Amino acid sequence: MAIFSYKALDQTGTERTGTIDAVNIDLAITAIQRRGLIISSIEPVEIKQSFTSRVAIFDRIKSSDLVMVSRQITTLFEAQVSALRAFRLLAAEARTPKLAEKLTEVANDIQSGSSIAAALSRQPDVFSPFYVNMVRAGEETGKLDETFAFLAEYLDRNYEITQKAKNALVYPAFILLTFVVVMILMLTLVIPRLALMLEEVGQAVPIYTRIVIGISTFLSNYILLLGVLLVISGVFIFRYGKSENGMLFLSRARLQMPIIGVIYRKLYLSRMSDNLATMLKSGIQMLRGLEITASVVGDVTYEKVLTEVATDVKAGLPVSEAFRKHPEVPGIIVAMMKIGEETGNMGNILDTMSRYYRREVNNAIDTLVSLIEPVMIVGLALGVAILLAAVLVPIYNIASGL
Repeated sequence: MAIFSYKALDQTGTERTGTIDAVNIDLAITAIQRRGLIISSIEPVEIKQSFTSRVAIFDRIKSSDLVMVSRQITTLFEAQVSALRAFRLLAAEARTPKLAEKLTEVANDIQSGSSIAAALSRQPDVFSPFYVNMVRAGEETGKLDETFAFLAEYLDRNYEITQKAKNALVYPAFILLTFVVVMILMLTLVIPRLALMLEEVGQAVPIYTRIVIGISTFLSNYILLLGVLLVISGVFIFRYGKSENGMLFLSRARLQMPIIGVIYRKLYLSRMSDNLATMLKSGIQMLRGLEITASVVGDVTYEKVLTEVATDVKAGLPVSEAFRKHPEVPGIIVAMMKIGEETGNMGNILDTMSRYYRREVNNAIDTLVSLIEPVMIVGLALGVAILLAAVLVPIYNIASGL
């Protein structure tokens, strides 16, 4: 299927413009003529692509793309546009070829008679189980426009808080990497020449200079070996991180890190609460919500917690008591869930907890960013000072002795 843009005249001579779905241009012309229109021009609508979208490395679907798609679907449904037509239009306006391909496949499935949720479920690499089940609930209640609006808001919140957590680490990581590269270059290129000069002069050097020269000699002789070991270690960690035990180990290590671990724990608690609150408000049962949230929470430790909680709830245990077994879930969430069970207002309770932890994540990130800069400045200044002292003091002693 393709979309064609046309200009035509009706029986009164008034110019009409629009678009039409058809397998090819001949069928598009036939369909337009059946409407009693005289075609003046018709051409296929090209999918708009930026330069970066044509490069394979950039051809990936981002969370921001799904946010935009959800908002556009909401607008189209509110305008009484059919689901098939909506997905055709979105495919034509997609930012990347991959997104256009996925939306086209969804449209084809809908045209074949599938429900929207069933069509989305056939694209698991784009639409998560949470997304699909929310849409399924919207179809059952007849509130698809509200459902996609909920999804857009949820994805937007999730994307914003996740990006903020990632961006907080980008700046210090870049500065630290630059510092390490500069230090390696100094130790392998500058310090060896200084050591050779001091050896020729026979001048006694301070202990810290001898330590720096020793490190320089080691790096100069074994830099390639260290590089190979670093690559091998990276490959091993990557492969180990893909295994079940490796993912669990790295997850627990990340959550136990000072400061960073606190941010990650609050991030996952916010995501868990937000997922459950959104699904409960859409009419999805708690048990199903726990199973879906486990698959999309994004952390192996909390996935295991949610899976075990779902098993306990299925066995008849109250939700709050099931969560109480797991130290990864703070007591405040358990207590609030207990209140939600007693009042029958679990959705709003979880929504409150989600907003609370989002604020906590934002505050923790702001605090981290405010602390990182002075700590890094002091640390880098100290490292540079030691290196400069190791270089300049022997040179000054030599100059003084001349």
